[in-house]
Amino acid sequence: MVLSVSAREGGLTPEQRSLRAKGAAYALHAKGGTNTRAATAAQLSRYERQVLEDAAARGEVITPDELARRSRYALKSAMTLLALKASRSRHPRTAGQKRAGAVMSAAPLRDQPTTDCDAKLEVLTPHPIFSGRPR
Repeated sequence: MVLSVSAREGGLTPEQRSLRAKGAAYALHAKGGTNTRAATAAQLSRYERQVLEDAAARGEVITPDELARRSRYALKSAMTLLALKASRSRHPRTAGQKRAGAVMSAAPLRDQPTTDCDAKLEVLTPHPIFSGRPR
């Protein structure tokens, strides 16, 4: 069963959007299309390599347990900073400003970090498929 709400029917309230998303998620689970084990393992191995390189650069030798712990935190950090970046691009910074990406005369240059978080975003770049950069 496919449920859809077209734009012509008017906007949805936040509660209705949440219910629509839940229904879509349940339908996806019912089809068995939620097995992301291979992709998750590949992404985690990328962060394991980064953690090993960082440890080697500092002259550290880390145990497999410590490697697993640090790589999980590196993945969580990158995904959290990516969510922050996405959130900041969707929401106005103050009530009087237009959305990010709109041309504003007093807008800061986007190629320069404006906060410590922006600097960390540049250091911990996620996989190219998530960053919007060409592969």
